[in-house]
This record gives sequence, C-alpha cells and structure tokens, in this order.
Amino acid sequence: MRHFKTISEFHDFRHLPGPNHPLFSVIDLSTPMRLHNDEPMPMSKDFYGIGIKRMSNVKATYGQQPFDFNNGLMTFMAPNQIFSVGLDNKLLEAKRSGWMICIHPDFLWNSPLALNIKKYDFWHYSINEALFLSAKEEGVINNIIQNILQEYHGNMDKFSKQIIISQIESLLTYADRFYNRQFITRDKINHQILERLEKVLINYVNSELLPEKGLPTVQYIADELHLSPKYLSTLLRAVTGLNTQQHIHEKLLEKAKEKLSTTNLSVSEISYQLGFEHPQSFNKLFKTKTNLSPLQFRATFN
Repeated sequence: MRHFKTISEFHDFRHLPGPNHPLFSVIDLSTPMRLHNDEPMPMSKDFYGIGIKRMSNVKATYGQQPFDFNNGLMTFMAPNQIFSVGLDNKLLEAKRSGWMICIHPDFLWNSPLALNIKKYDFWHYSINEALFLSAKEEGVINNIIQNILQEYHGNMDKFSKQIIISQIESLLTYADRFYNRQFITRDKINHQILERLEKVLINYVNSELLPEKGLPTVQYIADELHLSPKYLSTLLRAVTGLNTQQHIHEKLLEKAKEKLSTTNLSVSEISYQLGFEHPQSFNKLFKTKTNLSPLQFRATFN
C-alpha cells in the first residue's frame, strides 16, 4: 500500500506543482495528473481531502449507486482511510473540472476546528455515499473555494491561515447542511433503504443467528445494506429519528413482546433466544423502552 505522509509527497506522486503551503493545498482538477500503470493500488494519507468535481459525459457506478459526473459531486476523506483510483479510459479522456483541498491536521493546530473537524460524520462515508450538489449549492461551495484560493495564492501573512481555516469551517458546515437535505429529499432511495433494513432485521431476528451469534451489530447491518455504518445511522436519524442501533433495539423489542405474549418461555430463555448474554441486559433494555419489566408486560395479557 502506498502511504503519503505529506501533501508534497502526494503532489509529487501526481506530477503536480508543489503546494504553496506544506500543510495545505488546493488542487485544480482540470490540471493533467499522472496515473501510474500499477494503479489501482491501495493508498492512504496523513491528511484530510475534500473534493468537488465535474466530468462531462461520464457515468460510473460505485457500490449500488450510479454517479453522473456532470453534476457537482463532493467527497470527503479522513486521514488513514484507504482508497484507490482506477485506470478508466473514459475518466482519463473526460473533460474535468473542480477542486481538491488537502488539509494536514497540523494546519489546524491551536484552532477550534482542530477538534470540531472530527464531529462531521461524512469523513467516514464511502465513495458511493458522496454528496450530490444542486446548481445553487455548488455555487455556494465554489464561492467559498474562491475565497480560499484568494488567500492560498496571495502573499501569506499572519491572517491568511486564520482566514483559510474559517472558510474551511464554512465549507464543512454547508456540506453538513446539504447532506441533511440529501437525506430528506431523496425519498425513493431512502424508502428502498428502509425496506431493505426492515427485511435484514426481520430475517436476522427470525433466524438462528440471534442465539448463535448474539445481537446484530451496526457494522453487520451496514454491510448487508452495502453502506458505511456512519452514513446509515445518519440517514436513518434524519429520516426516522432513530439511528441504526435504535432500529435494532426496536425490532428486538417487537420479537420480545411477541414471545412474552404468546409463549410460556421464561424471561431468561427469551433473553438468550434474542442474543443477550445476560438476562439483566435484556430486562434493562425492555424497561427503558417500555417503562415495564418483561414480567409486568406479560402480566398485562393475563
């Protein structure tokens, strides 16, 4: 795997001019870049990457989601995430435009953003969960990038870093807003995800997986839906008000209520069948969600 410790190393690898600042750079994606013959190869880097790109007359598919590069598309990559770039003649020949911003964590040192930057869930989204931008939204993002470029290409002074960081913070805040819009407005895709989630949970709860493997994890559910855990939980929270873990608990409670009301199994037997290692954990979850203990719930049917 190829690992880039510095932004300069990444620029050299792509045969780009050196960055204007060792800890920060803005790359014009219309600039010819070198792709190596041994690509795609796994890569990682010690710095953040934010991309906004357009490619004319090119469509591709990542995971289960089609991408139209004619639309503005934003991607976010945190340090040490693994990625690769494939050699595709259509992509190489396409007319490209857009920007890639590289930010080393040290650039943010001693600023509020140094800690706050980690709060954004989209750093952990995968490529098939990129942000699609409307023309209006893309205009907002491009205006911020132009403000950054003005400082980046100007004569750096003691105010430049502070101004750039404030613009980066604005860019991230707008991206967070636009992602929330994307979760809410893409009704068809969200409905399909909710249907698939329901099916995965029902199949798991009704199978032998619960007593054998225990409670389903958020990672397991996300893998079954071909989504990253962060993206799935944020989408569900925006659409339903519940994150993935809460959806898992709700489905387990449905099954628990069914067993309590239709069988003579003890609470301990039910808890083990539902994948809980200890009955106390089951009792605590049940009472937290229903304000009744399992036995009190069962008594309401007698």
